This record gives sequence, structure tokens and C-alpha cells, in this order.
Amino acid sequence: MPEISRFFGIVIVMYYKDHPPPHFHAKYGSQTGVFAIDDLRLMEGHLPKRVISLVLEWAFQHREELLNDWTLAISQKPLERIAPLE
Repeated sequence: MPEISRFFGIVIVMYYKDHPPPHFHAKYGSQTGVFAIDDLRLMEGHLPKRVISLVLEWAFQHREELLNDWTLAISQKPLERIAPLE
């Protein structure tokens, strides 16, 4: 599970050869959420509301980079790190 970013205790990862639609996983402690990249909706999982807000703020700023990493992931190529939320 390649980590692409980390901020405020939230770890953002993508899996190689994962299923569509393009998405990423956000982990916070023992909780995980899966977010669609195209419309930034929480597709599955449970996270605290504040964590969801932070993840969405970050993802909105980095949507193109997320789509690029998705393309790399399905091609099983090394993923690019994405700057954390500051």
C-alpha cells in the first residue's frame, strides 16, 4: 500500500491495480475511508467528520496529482508523493 501523503495523523494511500472508479484511501487510526477522485465523495468506510473535511480540502487542492497517481498505480509504476495539507 503505497503512501502518497501524510498530514494531521491522516495517511493517504493508493493500491496498485485497484478497481475503478479512480479513488484513494484515507486512514486515521483504525478507521479508513475510500474517496472517489472525480467527485470527492466518501464511497465507503467511516471517518470522523473533521477528518473527512481535512481530506476533502487536501484532495480538492491535489485532484490532478491524484489522477496522475491513479494512472501510475493501475500501471504498477512508482507513485509520486503529494504535498501534505498545511
